[in-house]
Amino acid sequence: MSLPRHDYLVLSRGHWDRGLSPETIQRAIDAFYVWYERMLAEGVFKPGQRLARESRLVTRERVIDGPFTEAKEVVGGYWFVVAESLDAACAIIARNPCLACGLSMEVRPVELERASAYVQTNETPR
Repeated sequence: MSLPRHDYLVLSRGHWDRGLSPETIQRAIDAFYVWYERMLAEGVFKPGQRLARESRLVTRERVIDGPFTEAKEVVGGYWFVVAESLDAACAIIARNPCLACGLSMEVRPVELERASAYVQTNETPR
């Protein structure tokens, strides 16, 4: 009997290592897409997308042109991995070929329950 599987959001973060040639980076990108397509076909991944550089922050006061994060926190894209646990999702993502060239991947469980003001969430003040 297998464990239930859940969705985990994967955020591609950071920048390529300085000094890498465009050819080295392209090889990592090409290897990533081969791996990504295989994981999609196997049902391990759900599709995501690259993110454009342009952004805006919408607050109750105004709309502000971005980008907003520090350079080390840049999010380049996202997709979803389907796994039995956060550890299992991280083990899958650890095989991403782009990690060898400086990018990092944030893996977060997708919360299935609706938000509530009575439950601590990411938005709850500390």
